[in-house]
Amino acid sequence: MRFLIGSRPASSALARAARTALCASLAATLLPAAAAQAQVTKIQTNPQALILDAADVKAGTDMIFLSGQLASPVDTAKTFADVKSVEDLGDTRTQTISVLTKIKGILESRGYTMADLIKLTLFVAADPKLGHMDFAGANEGFKQFFKTAENPTTVARSTFQVAALAGPYFLIEIEATAAKKK
Repeated sequence: MRFLIGSRPASSALARAARTALCASLAATLLPAAAAQAQVTKIQTNPQALILDAADVKAGTDMIFLSGQLASPVDTAKTFADVKSVEDLGDTRTQTISVLTKIKGILESRGYTMADLIKLTLFVAADPKLGHMDFAGANEGFKQFFKTAENPTTVARSTFQVAALAGPYFLIEIEATAAKKK
């Protein structure tokens, strides 16, 4: 970067001093504003609704993005290799509770809580017993974690019916995003 004084290039020492002053001025102006705005606002126009309308995350906020999580076998002694039926993982409600329990554990291991969740994306496969996705079952599992005494908040959420998930007996996969003040 070259600084000009009048029509002549500035000396090297003068240019360094000018750059330092400019950087310090910008930092003093921008950094406090970003830190002061670090916040998450959960927007819900209907307090009775199960999910949020939106979540507004301001600059300077810590965020974590969780990959899609799948249910664990109902029998904790079993591994995924032992899963041979939907019953080994449970119905959609049971799998939803399993997945949200996993998400809760991941969040807690990183210093977040379920109240810090701002967005969930649910991918739901058809329950073979019903022939379609069990949206009500997913909601019943969801209600165990949101709008409860332990966590009175909720999240923005999207739900998609999918043809299949990673294995033939999985009925739900959930991606999560959490945010909190630094």
